[in-house]
Amino acid sequence: MSATQPARKPRGRQFFANPGPTNIPDSVLLAGAHQTVDFNDPNFIEVYTACIDGLKRVLKTTQNIFLYTGSGHAAWEACLVNLLSPGDTVLIVESGYFSESWAKMAGDLGLEVQTVAADWRRGADPAAVQAALAADRDHRVKAVCVVHNETATGMTLPVQEIRAAIDAAGHPALLLADTISSLGSLDFRMDEWGVDASVGGSQKGLMLHTGMSFNGVSAKAMEAHKASRLPKHYFNWTNMLARPHKSFVGTVPVSFFYALQESLRLIEQEEGLENVFARHHRLAGAVRAAVQHWSGNNGPQLFCLNPARYSDSVTAILMPEGFNADDLRGVALKRFNVSLGGGLGPLGGKVFRIGHLGDLNEPMILGTLSTVELAMRVAGVPHAPGGVDAAIAALAE
Repeated sequence: MSATQPARKPRGRQFFANPGPTNIPDSVLLAGAHQTVDFNDPNFIEVYTACIDGLKRVLKTTQNIFLYTGSGHAAWEACLVNLLSPGDTVLIVESGYFSESWAKMAGDLGLEVQTVAADWRRGADPAAVQAALAADRDHRVKAVCVVHNETATGMTLPVQEIRAAIDAAGHPALLLADTISSLGSLDFRMDEWGVDASVGGSQKGLMLHTGMSFNGVSAKAMEAHKASRLPKHYFNWTNMLARPHKSFVGTVPVSFFYALQESLRLIEQEEGLENVFARHHRLAGAVRAAVQHWSGNNGPQLFCLNPARYSDSVTAILMPEGFNADDLRGVALKRFNVSLGGGLGPLGGKVFRIGHLGDLNEPMILGTLSTVELAMRVAGVPHAPGGVDAAIAALAE
């Protein structure tokens, strides 16, 4: 091939195995391709209201929902600026790249940040959260921030145990939970678990385009909002409550709601939310079985070392010493048209990630795993062959 010729792209449909954004069902794509309508039109208001009710059912809350045009980071910022004041302290429960990013955002907004440190491969100890809050006798900590499912490490944290730790310390701090890579894929119970503000996004378990995010907000958090003094305008919940839609300071992204209406239909009616969770658990188990088999012969291994916290929406896979994960991802993408997630922050080049959330099934998982094993053989990465057989055995059970 000439140096001036562009590289040929592999034929066929790409296997997209990133942990977000995720695959969008064809019916959701078609629903979103809706003609432009007035966002105050009564017919649209019916769709909008039904979607808000559906989001509440998925969040398992009866409380407030506020929505924004923006990715999950927008909802991170919204809950901080609506609940806190300059100089307030937030307690970040360390989980990986995304807990660190939320902490940096808090610092940039003028908040004091205290961290409960944790091993990224094992996860935080709720007892350490309790100890940190028990030591805070002046109640300087106003909020505890936890990432329910850490996308960078493939680890789920028990939000309900963090709530129990706060209560055991007798501390009044609010509990803020990031559900971006868990909502609609893993069980999340906002009200039952005592979450005061949840953070969600459109592009993962809800199977939509990137660009809409939201907060679920408790009555306790709404009281805290009244005293918050961090600057805000577009994200201001008080401004939103004065508008007919109770969200969106500005234009409502109507096409998202036609797509969300169809996504909720698929989740709640066609499959059923509990069945969605069971499917994610089944497919995640197959991925983990493959990786655990590959780990023989000094091969790649699961990054998460705590089986009780394995994520059912994404698996992070640690490469053998001396082998670069991005090189393997390049082989998978350029030769075989399979897109894998890369390592984030200090895990760059050390791990690759397989997303198994949203719209996917057994053939898609097996196709991805087969290609990863093929790419490892092509790239000379040590591994025990037969990981796909292990995944098949797990699925057959």
